Amino acid sequence: MSTTTQNLTGQSILAGTQTSGTGREVHGYNPATNEPLEPAYTLIDEQQLKVATEAAAEAFDSFRSLEPTKHADFLEAIADNIEAVGAELVTRAMAETGLPEARLTGERGRTTGQLRLFAKVVRQGDQHGVRVDPALPQRQPAPRVDIRQRKIAVGPVAVFGASNFPLAFSTAGGDTASALAAGCPVIFKAHNAHPGTSEIVGRAITKAVADFGLHPGVFSLVYGPGASIGQALVADPVIKAVGFTGSRSGGTALMATAAARPEPIPVYAEMSSINPVIFFEGALAEDPSAQAAAYLASVIGSSGQLCTAPGLVFVPTGEAGDAFAQAISAQAPAASGQTMLTESIFNSWTQGVEALGSQEGVELLGRGIEGTGKNAPAPTIYSSNVEQLLANSVLQDEIFGAASLVIHYADAGQLKNALSKLEGQLTATLQLTESDYAVAAEVIPTLETKVGRILVNGWPTGVEVGHAMVHGGPFPATSDPQTTSVGTLAIERFLRPVAYQNFPDGLLPKPIGMDNPWNLTRRVDGTLKTVGE
Repeated sequence: MSTTTQNLTGQSILAGTQTSGTGREVHGYNPATNEPLEPAYTLIDEQQLKVATEAAAEAFDSFRSLEPTKHADFLEAIADNIEAVGAELVTRAMAETGLPEARLTGERGRTTGQLRLFAKVVRQGDQHGVRVDPALPQRQPAPRVDIRQRKIAVGPVAVFGASNFPLAFSTAGGDTASALAAGCPVIFKAHNAHPGTSEIVGRAITKAVADFGLHPGVFSLVYGPGASIGQALVADPVIKAVGFTGSRSGGTALMATAAARPEPIPVYAEMSSINPVIFFEGALAEDPSAQAAAYLASVIGSSGQLCTAPGLVFVPTGEAGDAFAQAISAQAPAASGQTMLTESIFNSWTQGVEALGSQEGVELLGRGIEGTGKNAPAPTIYSSNVEQLLANSVLQDEIFGAASLVIHYADAGQLKNALSKLEGQLTATLQLTESDYAVAAEVIPTLETKVGRILVNGWPTGVEVGHAMVHGGPFPATSDPQTTSVGTLAIERFLRPVAYQNFPDGLLPKPIGMDNPWNLTRRVDGTLKTVGE
């Protein structure tokens, strides 16, 4: 057993207080060796969870009313604190996940970058969404009273950490950052696969809460079984929304709990996607070998443990598609497996690959070699055709890891029909040249109804964090296709509109005050007015 503790306590942080749980102990594990890592983490019980939820309820009113500059400074302080930890954070994450240093260093930058991006939104006040319909006392046939609208935070939010992103979709990741930016206290349920990483980041958030004099209930970090503590967290009447990234079974279980409450709440769950990539004739005409290499690289990166990994690739039948398939068969044997996040994820990958390979009409196209150490399976590519894809739902099952299926299609009509029968996805990618535009134009309307992001001549395994990004899609990609979990639009999940009719100025909240005390951009009588107008 590793003796490296990195000053970790193995405790939850309940409203600013490090607290030992009353339940069993769990460890993080080094997936390359399956060896446990110190320290042990004690799991809290439902009574201890109440400490966090009640504190979040107490913190809500003061936190949602923060002046924009202080609110933004707080988010930026979290980012600063995470960076101040230094190499310790990446080292611990490497030990718990098997992910390489470069990947985790980049993920840390994405984590702090999105916190600072939300700070800019908060400083500008965009999340308030102010609308003003001024009074029209002389209007005929009936006068109009003054009506003002703003968006307010929904209340405390439960966030569940993802297994595959120990930083960017974890303790201070996109769900936490957007909820805090909206003015919602967060209770974060740590993923038991990387408890030490979660504790390090949780302490960085807790320090920022204390340094800014905020109510300690603004943030809590809890360790507990998902089947009990996770469900109890979602069922708690204090919680008003849920952010989740993980399996379809886990997401739908939380959705059922949230829907069964006396007061149902939204669950924003990102769950399952195979992200179809469509090759047209022109894209394969020049260099199918290079396209095959790019495809394999996208499949193998991070051992395929990305929600945007290309699990399904369409290629035309005939010479171009055959050349692509032959290139995969030639290149795949050199592809080395990478350590997966956990032994259980490795076992699930193995079962999924065996299930796919045993289906009628599915053939092995190429297989790589196992990586060194434990839980590093050989990347595997299968092939089949549209008829089998539509006849057998197993061919559409997500295999979380380095595995993918190549489907040969006969013509644009068959391709369009196949795409229309797919489940909802996070992404779809079009590989094309100008000669393919006409055919691509036929399938784009279908893709718009199936996915949240459509790419041209790229690979989906890379999600830019910005203002225009959509990381969402129809079920089962996400539980709510109207939202995104990446980018500044993610803040909208944790806000709701309130209208104020005929209020005297002395009672108006500052964001919608008559003299615009916070200098916010507003939509006045339907026209957008920037500061100074």
